[in-house]
Amino acid sequence: MVSSVAVYIVRRIINMIITLLFLIAIVFTLIHLLAPSPYALARIWVGARATPQALQAVIKAYGLDKPLYVQFINYIVDVFTGNFGIDTMFKKPVLAVIKVYLPYTLQLVLTGTIIALIIGVFTGAIAGAKKDTATDYTIRIIYLVTWSMPPFLVAILLQLLIAYDLGLLPATGVVNPIYTPPKPITGWPLLDAALEHDWPYFTSMLRHLILPATSLALVSFGLITRLMRNTMIDVMNRDYIRTAVMKGLPNRSVIYKHAMRNALIPIITIAVLAFATSIAGAVVIEDIFQYHGMGWFTTQALFNLDYPTILGFTFIVGISIMVANLVADLLYAVVDPRIRLE
Repeated sequence: MVSSVAVYIVRRIINMIITLLFLIAIVFTLIHLLAPSPYALARIWVGARATPQALQAVIKAYGLDKPLYVQFINYIVDVFTGNFGIDTMFKKPVLAVIKVYLPYTLQLVLTGTIIALIIGVFTGAIAGAKKDTATDYTIRIIYLVTWSMPPFLVAILLQLLIAYDLGLLPATGVVNPIYTPPKPITGWPLLDAALEHDWPYFTSMLRHLILPATSLALVSFGLITRLMRNTMIDVMNRDYIRTAVMKGLPNRSVIYKHAMRNALIPIITIAVLAFATSIAGAVVIEDIFQYHGMGWFTTQALFNLDYPTILGFTFIVGISIMVANLVADLLYAVVDPRIRLE
């Protein structure tokens, strides 16, 4: 079993590398369509206001005047070594800037995914156990409405209602600027504040995190609810569930201890994939709440035509989704021993 898992992981990693090469080829092609000349390419990396000397230096450094196949090989090497170029706003390597903003996005997406998972699992289980009842119809209407709404609309409505009308939570920002950031122990500011027992900073950051995380959760929990409901309906018709009912077990025990546990298996895949895809979805949410994570930073890059940063974010999202697929498959096999990695 161990050897088969190892072979499976190696095979999937090879597939991931091939997929990443296709992604690189697509991006490389798009860049050369947008900027067919060496000087136009150089402006992508250093900005529109660069001097001729700076452009010539970039052309020489990146080999932009060489044949396309040589540029493509150099581009692959740069991507796999984390060299996405220089960010035109901060004048720093893109990877260095990403390391600053990415932890904020990760803690936002992780919180949103956990909220979506909790809401989706319980509402889906209730809807599946009470199929074709008023409760089922109500839950289905709610998740269909939130699922079909654009993410920016959900975020704006929450911001208007909770932050501006009720004044319960901050409307924008990551943390109150009067507090001093904690020392970077793990790189995750919220966790670092907890480890250093800096509770004022922790509380302020948590309050700023709730609204954008809830916005992400409301957009994505519908898929989890629907899958959980359908799986619950299927599980409730299984023989072992009917046997448990015939034995006189309490309805709550049948639903939560027997049916719900088995219905959770497909949710693992969705939860992991929801986490990965939410990294891309965080772009709009972070911009609305001015939550300065990777999504907000990428939005600023779009406004400033900062192509190196846009490309760096594209690769991060692509790799996240590919890794999430692998993790989901492995967890699927761990949770259900009947599943074998073929």
